[in-house]
Amino acid sequence: MFRFARRNLRQSRIAFPTIPNNPASTSPGIITSKTSGDISSVFPSLSGSSPEPLPSRFATVKKCLIYGHEAQVRDSWKRLLDALQKRREEIKTKGSKIVPEINFWNLNDVEKRTEFRDALHQTGVAVIRGVVEGKEALGWKELVKRYIASNPGVKGFPPNNPAVYELYWSPSQILARAHPNVLRAQCFLMSHWHSALGSSDTEHFISTSHPLSYADRLRIRQPGDSSFALGPHVDGGSCERWEPSGYGLGGVYNCIFEGNWEEYTPWEMTCRIPVKSDLYNGPGGCSMYRMFQGWVAMSEIGGGHGHLKVCPMIKEATAYMLLRPFFAPSKTPDDPQYLDVANWTLEDPVSSSLQGAVPSNGQELNAKLHPHLALDDTMVHVPDVRPGDYVAWHCDSIHAVDSIHTGASESSVLYVPACPLTEANAEYLARQRETFAEGIPAPDFPSGEGESQYRGRLTPEYVMKNISLQAQRAMGLAAFDGRQHELFERERDTLQMANQILGFGKA
Repeated sequence: MFRFARRNLRQSRIAFPTIPNNPASTSPGIITSKTSGDISSVFPSLSGSSPEPLPSRFATVKKCLIYGHEAQVRDSWKRLLDALQKRREEIKTKGSKIVPEINFWNLNDVEKRTEFRDALHQTGVAVIRGVVEGKEALGWKELVKRYIASNPGVKGFPPNNPAVYELYWSPSQILARAHPNVLRAQCFLMSHWHSALGSSDTEHFISTSHPLSYADRLRIRQPGDSSFALGPHVDGGSCERWEPSGYGLGGVYNCIFEGNWEEYTPWEMTCRIPVKSDLYNGPGGCSMYRMFQGWVAMSEIGGGHGHLKVCPMIKEATAYMLLRPFFAPSKTPDDPQYLDVANWTLEDPVSSSLQGAVPSNGQELNAKLHPHLALDDTMVHVPDVRPGDYVAWHCDSIHAVDSIHTGASESSVLYVPACPLTEANAEYLARQRETFAEGIPAPDFPSGEGESQYRGRLTPEYVMKNISLQAQRAMGLAAFDGRQHELFERERDTLQMANQILGFGKA
């Protein structure tokens, strides 16, 4: 039976190499701290706050984005609404079955992998079965419950009966991030991204074969809960998706803003490397490049029982979310022709509105602001999961949770996203490593004392003595091996770059 580490933080800290400054980096600047809070700080719909209108400068941003392409954008909108209707009918017909699944032990099966890949590229969401043994995942749930019980006053949302805990360094979370099968599943998922330059890419520092650990929260949602009613949303910034200093740095959505949404590929990885997705230093705004968000189930979870819901049409939904602010209806929502393409024209004059986008908050969507998405029909449950299953969704995917947990048992997950090795991600990892040593919230999350005084918190010293070398590297605690013969030249350069950022020099 695992026993909690009981050493004082300062007695158990290991010595880290000095992290060099890197002023020429394209990554966001070092953030010393964020305001305190919880997950409700990121979403107005959870906090109950009413967002202020966006500044007028966003009208200028919108004008510049489609300048010279107005006619093409208008025509592409018509094609998009047609495509959305077709996808909507497909989703209504298939329901949860549209979400691809694969068993962990079939990851090397070429036929199953191909079928999985094709469906993943269409939907943007997937389930990998049996990544962790069910008994082990259930053990993680009991372990985290003991950790919470040993440390009265653990923060979470809602405050009086938390469903989402402000925990980042509990034993269960560390063990899940370090699990070799989880790391392998992350590599497998990230292999479905590609570079426009192919394997000959010599321009970009990135490796999807070396996943990095991202410290995120956990959820234990009780039956009957209706407080954690997080509706459709997209993480990784909100206004940043339209801003030239955000996603515009990589031209991620240029095809969409030029009127060629069909040419947009959600799976091109290099255009996202320079992106700054947290321009406003919001509490919970993600500055790390996460190819997939994901979680490992610690319980059985079925539809309606506090489960995840997704909009499984990654290309079309993203294009609609981004183009919606440029169009306005002439008829009211109660008119039978409200959704007709003829009712929607380019804004004139252009407003500053970016429907559902608020600086320093997540991007939220709803039926009123995004009517053509038909979210009541297109948001479907992920297939039922068992302890040890891994659920992952593209970083642009629209997702939500059940508004009410109608099941009879807890809905419990550990959030474990899949992050590639890049320059900016290595710099974030260096900062996260320091918060790990201190036991305070990870850099992207609300600040505070965190778990620094908690009993049973695992430390970097524990990882160095008890966890695999691969996991140590993922957490920034050991140098990457750049001498592997199978590496591409640029991948080798990427490992050397990361080692220098992390203070290990070349390896």
